[in-house]
Amino acid sequence: MREGCRAGGGGGMECSWKTVLLLVCASLGVQYTAIRTLRDSLSGPCQGTYRCRTRHHRDSRWRALCDDSWMPGDSPRRHILLFATTRSGSSFTGQLLNQHPGIFYVFEPLYHVQQAFTNSSSRLRRTLDRRALLGAYRDLLLNLYTCDLHFMENYIRPEPQDHVTNSFFRRSSSRALCSPPVCLSGGGDAAGSATPDETWCPKKCGALNLSLASVSCLSREHVAIKTVRVPEVGDLRTLTEDPRLDLRIVHLVRDPRAVLASRMMAFSDQFRAWKVWNATGRQPRYVDLTQITSTCKDMAASAETGLQRPAWLRGRYLLVRYEDLAFNPKDKAGEIYKFVGLRMEDRVRTWIAHNTRSNASSPSEWNYRYSTARDSRATAESWRLRLGFDIVRTVQNLCNGTLALLGYKQVHSAAELRNLTHSLVEPRTFQPTR
Repeated sequence: MREGCRAGGGGGMECSWKTVLLLVCASLGVQYTAIRTLRDSLSGPCQGTYRCRTRHHRDSRWRALCDDSWMPGDSPRRHILLFATTRSGSSFTGQLLNQHPGIFYVFEPLYHVQQAFTNSSSRLRRTLDRRALLGAYRDLLLNLYTCDLHFMENYIRPEPQDHVTNSFFRRSSSRALCSPPVCLSGGGDAAGSATPDETWCPKKCGALNLSLASVSCLSREHVAIKTVRVPEVGDLRTLTEDPRLDLRIVHLVRDPRAVLASRMMAFSDQFRAWKVWNATGRQPRYVDLTQITSTCKDMAASAETGLQRPAWLRGRYLLVRYEDLAFNPKDKAGEIYKFVGLRMEDRVRTWIAHNTRSNASSPSEWNYRYSTARDSRATAESWRLRLGFDIVRTVQNLCNGTLALLGYKQVHSAAELRNLTHSLVEPRTFQPTR
């Protein structure tokens, strides 16, 4: 059993995640339905179903790991990517996947890659082009989809010690990383419990053990990842064609005018010039228009690629407008789950009802930059009350093609902009690629 372990720096033993999985299961009396299946799975990518039963089933700390009541016996593993841009509603949408008990969900793991590249020496940065960064993104996604969370150690800073870190970005956004076996203190994964907030998870769970995170990943049927750091869907082609993965891409888009308004609120320093423009009605000479034009370009390029239905995306791409999700969260969430091939659990419906009502005020809600509790219908077009007409007109001229492609109407006066009785979202149906 100690094969795959070596002496650690502190006098203890350091083991590979494969060995840790076997040790954890053995110590708990876990018996897998087929040891051969487990052994085979550990020799390559984590495929298939991992079901277990334990004599210690009354211990709630491990029930989440070994409860197979929700697992279909022969369900194939799904690899889901929520592909979006910053401030497009992706935190909210990602939680729809995070609530499913069979999904191991990770929020923005590519953040660590971006930070590692950005913080490298200036000489090294000059040698790193876009292709190298995208290659690193794809490598990390592949390793996460195959449950090798130790691969994150190449990018997390400060570097984890003995596979343990306090620096995992937005860990609290993942129920799996705040529940047994990763966290022995909480019921964050118990059905009907409140979503753990940003302070609860680190305080109750302590530092994150990446070996136990890999165990948790293997114990769940599917893996979902959210990212806003991949520019275009075409950058993901090698992953869609990788035979080890069954990748499903949910492409979330939002009205670029709403994206800009949200960024101006969330990132005041980076969008200071835009805020001056909005307050004075005068465009500063130093405003960076590429902060929205690059977003429109990438959004349109990805949508055009997906809607053209290339062979490598058939059955793997779904375009979702955030506004449609906000107006009809249950129906649209049902479409997303149908696309990825999963049944929408009652827990997901309960979360939707709790997090889309107008009077939400419970302590469990995330009242900060990445809050997911909102009156979704009211917020979908609330940007129209915050942006001045001069900025809106400029964005419309810069992003005309993107607006038309995705079905967003333009306004031609300040009065039309403020008139919320007329929606700027055209009725559109975007079918999954087949």
